[in-house]
Amino acid sequence: MDRILGIDPGSRITGYGVVDSDRGHLQFVACGVVKTSVDLPFAYRLNEIFTGINEVIQLHGPTTAAVENVFLATNPGSALKLGQARGAAVVAAMQNNLEVNDYSAKQIKQAVAGYGQAGKKQIQHMVRVLLGLDGSPSSDAADALAVAICHANQFRI
Repeated sequence: MDRILGIDPGSRITGYGVVDSDRGHLQFVACGVVKTSVDLPFAYRLNEIFTGINEVIQLHGPTTAAVENVFLATNPGSALKLGQARGAAVVAAMQNNLEVNDYSAKQIKQAVAGYGQAGKKQIQHMVRVLLGLDGSPSSDAADALAVAICHANQFRI
């Protein structure tokens, strides 16, 4: 059995999702978000992301991590901030000796919804169905769970 931490990086809200995978059978463990203080300078917000993901790792003990790659945004400043937020989350995983696996948004959507252009609502719905959840997680948490599901499907672990 493998415990997978999925991360959907964001400079304001970073989603996380933890699932157990045993030969293709998935079980929900936890999900949520790390919200940063928008009134703080950006460097402090990066530290909040690092600290938040580190706490999730300490609490849930994943054996591997999967992170969504940064997509090309129309605003270069936004893309840079997103990349830095992703870096803070990746460093938290690496500091805890987790292997980090990268997936594109298209790969994740394809793995979860069967369609590389699936919308946020479709992803939320499919995550809920695939994990047998009573309700839909927030879109950021659902995206992170989708990253974890994508990794589990990639390796059938």
